[in-house]
Amino acid sequence: MIQSRDNYILTDSKDNIDWDFITKSLHSTYWAEDRPEELIRKSFENSVVLSLFRNKQQVGFARIVSDFSCFAWLCDVFVSPEHRGPGLGKLLMNAVSEHESTQVRMTILATKDAHGLYEKYGFTRREMMFLKKEYSTLL
Repeated sequence: MIQSRDNYILTDSKDNIDWDFITKSLHSTYWAEDRPEELIRKSFENSVVLSLFRNKQQVGFARIVSDFSCFAWLCDVFVSPEHRGPGLGKLLMNAVSEHESTQVRMTILATKDAHGLYEKYGFTRREMMFLKKEYSTLL
């Protein structure tokens, strides 16, 4: 899958992923600031990754964990601050919504922000969620 708009290219190919950009970007977020680089790489290698590029420089991404039938989890959605504003979040979410990995019975997302954006793509708020976090057992 490849989409383009203006000088931006969006792809689900992992060939040109900028690991440095992804790691630094995730470390700047509230949800992954303490995620070890090895865990970032392993999680992205085992997921669908939509990467957003401008002039061959990565400026955004979204990660999807999916069984391609019943369940998908949208996570690690990020657009570089200097590229926010011209609708790149919408471009990314359009691609997420159309991607075969999200053509499932249920797609979930957990986030503290951008609720308005996600609601435009059919996400609704739910109150029931549990979280177990144990990085030490995964390394």
